[in-house]
Amino acid sequence: MKIVEKGQAKINLGLDILGMRPDRYHEVAMLMQSLALADTVALTDAPELVVTTDRDDLEGGPSNLAYQAAELMGRFARRTPRVHIHIEKKIFLAAGLAGGSTDAAAVLRGLNRYWELDLPADRLERLGAQLGSDVPFCVRGGTSLATGRGEILTPLPDLPVQYIVLAKPRVAVSTPWAYREYDKQKNVVHPDIAALADAVRQGRVDKLPRLLGNVLEPVTAAAHAEIGEIKQVMRGHGALAAMMSGSGPTVFGIAPTREAAAAIADRLAARDLEIAVTETTGRMKR
Repeated sequence: MKIVEKGQAKINLGLDILGMRPDRYHEVAMLMQSLALADTVALTDAPELVVTTDRDDLEGGPSNLAYQAAELMGRFARRTPRVHIHIEKKIFLAAGLAGGSTDAAAVLRGLNRYWELDLPADRLERLGAQLGSDVPFCVRGGTSLATGRGEILTPLPDLPVQYIVLAKPRVAVSTPWAYREYDKQKNVVHPDIAALADAVRQGRVDKLPRLLGNVLEPVTAAAHAEIGEIKQVMRGHGALAAMMSGSGPTVFGIAPTREAAAAIADRLAARDLEIAVTETTGRMKR
């Protein structure tokens, strides 16, 4: 038996931090958007749980969120996950694109099918919250307002297709580091997440460029000048907007057409970057 799931990348159209919670997580408000850029996660019969990847620099063992998702699903279903999970990566690693979280969400969906559990998506989202704050969103994707520590989701209407160019400098950014550094910041300019969500509800994509905002961007950009340089190139060559996703370091640009996105990618090609051209996608139907 073979089950194949797609693990779609995400970007943050908006990311705000509202304070520290009693559980020591940060209270956030985010506008999350899934992309067509996706990993392929395949589950096949095996004598025991094994996770492999097509990347030499990505371990498939217990430290991998996909492995942890299989163990979690096994405990929940009271079954032993005797499966081989193989992940073909298209999403950049450690990039602010939820690559690990989306693979974990794909495993939850895949084992739900593999074992014929027929769990509803909202149950998978609650399970996913035990693995990480981005996992619940990645179960169904689309466009959502995420609050709490990121696990409380309010679905929004699907955006009309937006063409996206992604560029990741070859630097590593630790999410815990970014949040710790953010906590030291003063005079933070907070994005208006409510206005951003309202623009999506109204289908006013023309408002998005001026409403985008990410309070972690100044933190990461201060340590990695490449982020500001990438944004400048994107905006200078036709991007309607450009911003860092999550804790970075990936920068995304919104282009008016696929051809324009490809042209921006060409302008960035001479730099030492990982680059992809993709588009936004809607919420998964099943």
